[in-house]
Amino acid sequence: MPQPVADPGRLIVLNKDEHTVMFVGCASGDVLATIEVARDPHEVVVTPDGSISYVVSSVGERVAVIDNGSMTVRETFTHPEFAFPHHVDFDTDGNLWLASTLANKVFVFSRPDHAPLAVIPTGQHSSHMLAFTPDRSRVYVPNIRSNSLTLIDVAERRVLRHVLVGKGPEGVAVHPGGEFLYVAAQHEDVVQVISTKTHELIARESVGSMPVRMAFSPDGRYAFVPNRYSKDLSVIDTDRHREVKRIPIGIWPGGVVFEPSGRYAYVANNKTNDVSVIDVASLWEAARYRVGIHPDGIGYVPA
Repeated sequence: MPQPVADPGRLIVLNKDEHTVMFVGCASGDVLATIEVARDPHEVVVTPDGSISYVVSSVGERVAVIDNGSMTVRETFTHPEFAFPHHVDFDTDGNLWLASTLANKVFVFSRPDHAPLAVIPTGQHSSHMLAFTPDRSRVYVPNIRSNSLTLIDVAERRVLRHVLVGKGPEGVAVHPGGEFLYVAAQHEDVVQVISTKTHELIARESVGSMPVRMAFSPDGRYAFVPNRYSKDLSVIDTDRHREVKRIPIGIWPGGVVFEPSGRYAYVANNKTNDVSVIDVASLWEAARYRVGIHPDGIGYVPA
């Protein structure tokens, strides 16, 4: 049975097939606002102060700057070299980094003027996501068709090396402790644990079918891995690098985000058009919230 959700924050959910962004109350599941954006919104990042969200529309090749207070679009911008722009995140200076999947490039934009600062070719294929180290000095980019990670020096904005990994790497995250990263090889149904110092393989753990995303709990205890085809969420104990539970959720789970205290995590289910609320203490689904058509990218806006 659904359980009360004690979270005063809001979710920002991207509905790919209706080209909208929804703000959803975490405690109630109520849709607070629906905003139209460019075609096929895929990924979102929220500024550290919670005031602004950046939403990337991959087919529309635009980035929407959303005011989280008024829940409206402030402006949009693009770049002539975009080709299926995808994941976004910030460096320590507040600059916006963006991985463009078909361009095989990483873009850096200043804020708040969104002027282009750098374009960094990865030299790989299907450069899809970004995973910064905790100190934000380096960033890893998984290249799905090259079966590799590209490591970039953030200050120098240059490629340091490529690391070969499993087949179809997509979901990737660096542990909050900084000593290792997890990468999900979606075509092998495994998570690889890789040292950030030597880039050698530490462990390899089987998960569900087609793992596509990766997120560590704020305390670093767990990694949550949504598995698209098996319709579940793998929970990995990071002390042992072992899957300790597989939680049934919706069909085609995608984006996953923890709220800052780590009490809840939220997973967007692409084909059931809803969001699973995961109680982290019990490792079970506490509630399910209805959203738009084909939700995928998901972010958290604190109260």
